[in-house]
Order: sequence, then structure tokens, then C-alpha cells
Amino acid sequence: MDQAASLNGGRSPVKVIAVTSGKGGVGKTNLVANLACALSELGRRVMILDADLGLANLDVLLGYAPEYNLAHVFAGEKSLAEIVVTGPKGIKIIPASSGIQEITDLDCRQQRILLDQMDDFADQLDYLLIDTAAGISSLVTSFLTAAQEVVVVVTPEPTSMTDAYALVKVMHTSFAADRFHLLVNQVRDEEEAGLIFAKLNLVCEKFLDISLDFLGYIPADSAVSRAVRQQRAVVDLLPDAAASRQFMVVARELEQMSGRRPGGGLQFFWRRLLDGEPARE
Repeated sequence: MDQAASLNGGRSPVKVIAVTSGKGGVGKTNLVANLACALSELGRRVMILDADLGLANLDVLLGYAPEYNLAHVFAGEKSLAEIVVTGPKGIKIIPASSGIQEITDLDCRQQRILLDQMDDFADQLDYLLIDTAAGISSLVTSFLTAAQEVVVVVTPEPTSMTDAYALVKVMHTSFAADRFHLLVNQVRDEEEAGLIFAKLNLVCEKFLDISLDFLGYIPADSAVSRAVRQQRAVVDLLPDAAASRQFMVVARELEQMSGRRPGGGLQFFWRRLLDGEPARE
């Protein structure tokens, strides 16, 4: 038994993966929802934390309207279990709320509430996916430094690539992060995805002296737009679509990726987040 499992009461620790992007409009939230569904298809128990506290839209994407959210937990009005929503494929979702206080500014009582109640889920989950806001705000960087793994979403648009590099640069120079997994969205095929990865990786190697990891790609597929209009995950609505099949490929890669780095599970993640300490090997 590894040290993390021992500290976690013998359970395998929950794998905490933050999904982020340098700019908005790259399909990040849609990717998170579909990856969660794909992991569930593989038999994994998945929870999503909607961490875009300014523009939370996971609820709109999946067609649910939560009555309560994290703000009610922080205020002591509801327990975490009472606000969690069950989504497609049985995935669990922690709804966010626009305009609530930053998690890193919670007082000791609120921090203890969050730590204790999140730990109640530790034996019910295999993955916690963090859907961060776009950009490089202090809240975003807090989530990225606390997570075990960081997935950066990019599209073929030059602005997306430029902003993705800016995010990686800030995380590396200001927080000493050196492990990033690139997921390329809305591309024609694997060849185009490979070219985009090669360009970004070359710049990172040249100017930051770090190498990126190619997690995979999701093709541009009209089935995705169709699913979005119906407020469904494409993996759930159209499992045979090209995008759905590729989501399954990426989910299997996530399984291998997250197994390569040890982690301490939910308690460790939340303590790092609240204390402002980065995840360590």
C-alpha cells in the first residue's frame, strides 16, 4: 500500500485533475462534462467541481437548474451532500455560484466545513474534475497549483494558442509548475492536433525549458453542437459520434496519466488549495 492510500484509510486516493484554458470559448466546460461521462462509461466514479465562480455554466450545458450551490455550504445553510447534483451517466456535480467569495478567502470555520464534508466523498469517488475559469486569475492559479494534474485546452485559433502559452508561462515562472497535459479541441484530425501540439511544445521547450504532454484531441464534429443545443453531453446523446469515440480514447489516456503520479486525495487537495501550497511529487 502506498503512503497516500495509507493516509487515506486504505482507500485509493481520488485523482484530482484541473481542466483549464488560456482563454474562453475553447469548449472547456463541454470537454469536462464529456470526459466525466466517458470516465463513467469506463466504470469510474466521477465528480465535477464547477470552479468558474464568476461565470458558472455547467448547469446550462447539461440542462439542470440547481436550487443550491457552494455559497449555501459556505454559509452553513446546506451540507455539501445536499447541493450535489446527479448528472448524465451518474456523474456528480458540485454547482458553483456567480459572485461568491474566493475559496482562498474562506475563514477557518468555512474551511473546516469544506474539508470535513469533502472527505465524506473520498470513498465514493475515483476522480474529481475541476472546471476552472479561463485565464490566469488568482483563483484559477490556486486550483491549478493544488491539483495533481493540469489539463490545458487549446484550439487551432492563434489567440487560443497564445493564451495557452501565457498560462503555462505564468504557472511555471510564478508557481514552479512543470507538468501540463495538452488537449486539443475542434481540430480536423490527429495530424492537425499534432501540429498544434508541436508548435506549443517547441515554444515551451525553447523559452521555458519544459516539455508538454500530449493528452489527445477532440475532432470538430457537428454532433457536439447538436448535443449542446439539446443540453446533453455528446457521449451520452450520441455515443457513436466521432467526437464521442475520441472522448473515450482521451478518457483511457487520463486513466494512464493520472496513475503515473501519486497523490493524496481530496483532503490533500483541499488543504493545498486553502493553504496555497502546490502539489508535490
